[in-house]
Amino acid sequence: MKMNSGVKGKHRRIKRRSMFKEVMVQLSRNKLAMIGLVIFAAMLVVCLLAPLIAPFGFDDQDVSRKFISPNLTYLCGTDNLGRDIFSRLLYGGRISLMVGVLAAGFGAIIGTVLGAIAGYYGGKIDNVIMRIMDIMGSMPSMLLAITICAVLGNGITNALIAVGISEIPGYARIVRAPILQVKEKEYVEAAISIDASVPRIVFKHVLPNALSPLIVRVTMGVASAITTVASLSFLGLGVQPPTPEWGSMLSAGRAYILQYPYMITFPGICIAILVLSLNFLGDGLRDALDPRLKA
Repeated sequence: MKMNSGVKGKHRRIKRRSMFKEVMVQLSRNKLAMIGLVIFAAMLVVCLLAPLIAPFGFDDQDVSRKFISPNLTYLCGTDNLGRDIFSRLLYGGRISLMVGVLAAGFGAIIGTVLGAIAGYYGGKIDNVIMRIMDIMGSMPSMLLAITICAVLGNGITNALIAVGISEIPGYARIVRAPILQVKEKEYVEAAISIDASVPRIVFKHVLPNALSPLIVRVTMGVASAITTVASLSFLGLGVQPPTPEWGSMLSAGRAYILQYPYMITFPGICIAILVLSLNFLGDGLRDALDPRLKA
């Protein structure tokens, strides 16, 4: 019996590795997805190593060196307070990535739980949860995040909560749809017949069927969250000075857009490249995880 269980466990591990390898092979065939993955990984590493790479502190001020155009010493120039923009971009990227990932993760966890409950139980529970999701989803996510930030106040934590809440309806719908289809399958009925607990049925037998679209949605959700956080900071509702964040850097540089356009050019380029790389990666993951799109 022990040998049989060991062999089965070995087969499971081999199967899991082979499935992961198959997805990676499919992903590697998509050039745009690999470009997106490389760019995202590079930006992530550079931002995480900001204390080692940045030539100056993100809040080192020297008014004698303000508005210096990009050169070999100040790669992206300096701002109105004499702070090195390149250093602030590196530190600001850490904030943008952290808030984007945490907000997407927060929305994914809450949305997954609500979508799983609604899809599995159905009936009145489904109607109540999904009507709440419809009300939240009827508002543009940016407007919903602004409303929540206006209620909770400014700051990184409140911006994270606001963006996370605005992402919940999308995840709930993505999880609910496959659960409605899967819960009537024979293996789910078999699990119910042996008195398996509801959490075990949902998380072991039902929810894995929603993982593929959920992974893609999380990747896209990080890009969306980064854009929303940058927009909130641009409006003064997100990350507050002197903490650097790409959106707040855009807001600070808009007063000097005509005289010193480099102050908004570099933060804007960073946001665009990061979001575009995540979208490329999300498209590639969608193609790799969808069996209907495999050759």
